[in-house]
Amino acid sequence: MKKTDSGTATRPSRLRELTAELDQLETRLRLGGGPDKIDRQHQQGKLTARERIERLLDKESYMQEIGLLVAYDQYDGGAPGAGVVTMVGRVEGREVVVVANDATVKAGSWWPETIKKILRAQEIAMRSRVPIIYLVDSAGVNLPYQGGVFPGQYGASRIFYYNSIMRRFLKVPQISAVMGPCIAGGAYLPALSDIIIMVEGTSFMGLGGANLVKGATGQTIDNETLGGARTHNELSGVAHYRVADDQTCIEKIREFVSELPKPPESSVEPESEPLRSPNDLYDIIPEDHRQPYDMRKLLECLLDDGHLDEFQADYAKEMITGHARICGIQIGVIANHRGMVRMPGGKPPRFGGIVYTESAEKVAYFIETCNRHQTPLLFIQDVSGFMVGPDAEHSGIIRAGAQFVEAMATAAVPKIVLTVNHASGAGYYAMAGQGFDPDFIYSWPTGRMGVMEGDSAVQAVFGSQLEKLKKNGESPDQALMDEMDKVRETYDRELDAKYAAARGFVDAVIRPELTRQALELALRTAKNYAGPHLGQFVLPPNLV
Repeated sequence: MKKTDSGTATRPSRLRELTAELDQLETRLRLGGGPDKIDRQHQQGKLTARERIERLLDKESYMQEIGLLVAYDQYDGGAPGAGVVTMVGRVEGREVVVVANDATVKAGSWWPETIKKILRAQEIAMRSRVPIIYLVDSAGVNLPYQGGVFPGQYGASRIFYYNSIMRRFLKVPQISAVMGPCIAGGAYLPALSDIIIMVEGTSFMGLGGANLVKGATGQTIDNETLGGARTHNELSGVAHYRVADDQTCIEKIREFVSELPKPPESSVEPESEPLRSPNDLYDIIPEDHRQPYDMRKLLECLLDDGHLDEFQADYAKEMITGHARICGIQIGVIANHRGMVRMPGGKPPRFGGIVYTESAEKVAYFIETCNRHQTPLLFIQDVSGFMVGPDAEHSGIIRAGAQFVEAMATAAVPKIVLTVNHASGAGYYAMAGQGFDPDFIYSWPTGRMGVMEGDSAVQAVFGSQLEKLKKNGESPDQALMDEMDKVRETYDRELDAKYAAARGFVDAVIRPELTRQALELALRTAKNYAGPHLGQFVLPPNLV
């Protein structure tokens, strides 16, 4: 609680409360399997996954974890982070993606959600053509859940498919450090990398461990002799480097990255501070998510100098479009205005956050212009959907909406998404929802992703029944009231940003005051590749 000038306590803002809850949850998840498992990792002479990443990435540089909340509310809390840490950061000033098995969580074994996180990390690397570094320390498939890991188009084999595409066609540098066990099919991940490093005494790589070899062939052998660092460097030739410990391994990786050819320089103007403090964001977002606020004030907290060169500012004002810079990087901004819009000629006002026919056409044109100029797009979502009703339908909103979606879907420039409040209905799709493969998709703790709000769902499900009761002069009984409350509760739970993050629907839920840093890293990562950013990857033209 904070105090006013009169000394009375006031309740923190909704955004502050949700951010504090997020901080507590993330702090717990970053402990992985807990202090005892961390101590055990140290006793084995190994760093934890997070310690490895911290030492690998440039000090004082911003790093963005992807998928920290994935599976946090599943498996009775027994799979924090799904046993793998995926991070975007910088090594020697260069943007990279890191995938590190967390051996404090079930020995780093693979859950179904582990596969989802690794694939997402690989897709980021492929789309932006940035190096990807695997820090391998995994006991393999979590066998009780093998049905969700092993088979299927997006099962574990997809990881090796992406390995192969990156290696043969995309020329994405892949560096693997085996810093613990690397067993069975998982051994193909390093084998399909450009560089393999193994750590003496702690690493093992093999299609089967000593116990499996004993059962399958009757031969008795220890793991070090079977597939240790010296074996794979001296005998098999599978690995390329042998190092003494984790720290030396990390230093070797940093050396490799420094030796890679530099990507082409992209034009970035000098950075300017925003007009408003990022901390003002906590006071801009209203306490009630249904209430209006000034989106332009929000933009003043994010954009360089708070400046937006607004495109068609006087037309279809329920959508804000314009050119701006974040940390010196030129972008096209598409944001939902949240408030009533007065219409000329005495026409009925329009609701902010709703997409109308004219605003859909305006945004489609703006997207196509940015695409021609190769300007990355930033979508700031607070959208409640497309307008419905006879006026909207007669104005051709279906056709206009299709133009909006097609322009967004086929834009070949990087697309970054930030959900600050609502992400509802087809408006969520048009504003570069996850199904359209944005390069990065983030949410604030206030984000609410779903087909509709709970009250709207109650009206959709129970509307006819309630109308019939009203006509008969009756009121809903307690049983019906309880049913409606249950629907609202379900929607409130599933609309929560943490729920979306737990299922990988967003890459991360971020603190509002860190938004500029997160967007800068996302934009700089995406700008490593000047070619088309479409789907998970685009093959070079000579292969198409």
